Amino acid sequence: MSGQKDEALFRILRIYDEPEETSNVPKSSDISSQSHQAQSQPEGVYGMPPQAPGFLTPRGPLYQETSAGIPQQWVLQTLGRSELQASCLPQAEPEAAAELAPSFLPGPMFGQPCPSPLPSEEVWSFLGTIPPVPNEVVVRQRVPRRCWKVGRLRHGKKVYAVAISSSTHHVYTCGHGYIKVWDESALHARSKAPQAQLDLQDRQNCVLACKLFPDEQCLITGGLSQSLTLWDLAPTPRVRARLASTGPLCYSLALSSDAQICLACFKGFVEIWDLQNQILIRKHEVPEYGSRCVDIAGNKFWTGGEDTRLYSWDLRSYQRLQEHELRHEILSITHEPTEEWVLVGLRTSDIIILHTHRPEKFKAVLHKYVNHHNLKFASCGSYFVTAIDESIHCIAAPSLQRLFQVEEPTDVLCCDVSADNQYLVTGSKNSATVYQLLY
Repeated sequence: MSGQKDEALFRILRIYDEPEETSNVPKSSDISSQSHQAQSQPEGVYGMPPQAPGFLTPRGPLYQETSAGIPQQWVLQTLGRSELQASCLPQAEPEAAAELAPSFLPGPMFGQPCPSPLPSEEVWSFLGTIPPVPNEVVVRQRVPRRCWKVGRLRHGKKVYAVAISSSTHHVYTCGHGYIKVWDESALHARSKAPQAQLDLQDRQNCVLACKLFPDEQCLITGGLSQSLTLWDLAPTPRVRARLASTGPLCYSLALSSDAQICLACFKGFVEIWDLQNQILIRKHEVPEYGSRCVDIAGNKFWTGGEDTRLYSWDLRSYQRLQEHELRHEILSITHEPTEEWVLVGLRTSDIIILHTHRPEKFKAVLHKYVNHHNLKFASCGSYFVTAIDESIHCIAAPSLQRLFQVEEPTDVLCCDVSADNQYLVTGSKNSATVYQLLY
């Protein structure tokens, strides 16, 4: 009964498609000049479906330019002051403004009017003195409209974890026995050899999770092993340290934004590591079947798994803060760059969107039972990627508009987006696929 009550508190959203806009596409034999559905185009460019559902009304340029994030703060950062006045505070009487004040929430109805308190006369007088900001100096986040399959990295075994750097565009593919390092030239090839192969201490070990540090100088890995491994990546990849774990199998890893804290998820507990001093701070017990995946956002961390419950914990007191009954197995957890919103991928392929401090909860409904569900938010915050079995969807935030969809021949086991938002990399049965994002 409590699960049904918790479920009823979620606002239901729909991921939707809209007609794609004309954009410049590189001339290449692998690129089609026409827009096709991903299912019918195994190679080349993958774009948005050509027709939108009939019940969706077209959005104006202001909506398209400002759909760059889920919370209100994302939008205000992308709006110029003149646009902000035009969209939120038009030149009208205060009585009329109440009907025009937008509500910045996820979903296709983003930016639609909702009631709000009336501004005072002093506020209107102050706003009248603010000079407009020229459009040419307003910085807006872009979203990719297509992707182009540019290369395949032949790892040789299942790729359970993958990472890509933005500074060097090196890709790290991880799995049984070894990690392979690929330089940028391999990203645009089909069968180029890796730059290096990093053998694990025990060839029977397997890397199931990896995280690239924000400075991209270090990588941490975990999996079927009795330790977490810190790798120095420059000038030559090598082991910096092995952190002895208390569990045999690490399911997932999470890094704090400053890379000082690492969380490693094991069955029934989470290890909290101080990476700077390479010491174990705490072995934190969590529900045995609620520890498949972990993420950290600010001073909270989140865990979830087979027991269908999402837990949030205080990173300072280690007290349980919240528990959400989601009624379906949790396969992945990630957060957007401001660390204000957490996304949860479910076995049903649905996506739960939670605010980390406010009681705002949404569910993006897809209704497809899946084996794998990976989520990755882009560093710019304007879109995220969800890999559901063999399907890859690029979704705009906060509008939840599907930007493009790609179908791969086998299930996608992992994915990553470069911090410069130029490449998407996916890992699957025995290789990794590289996509260039087109704007």
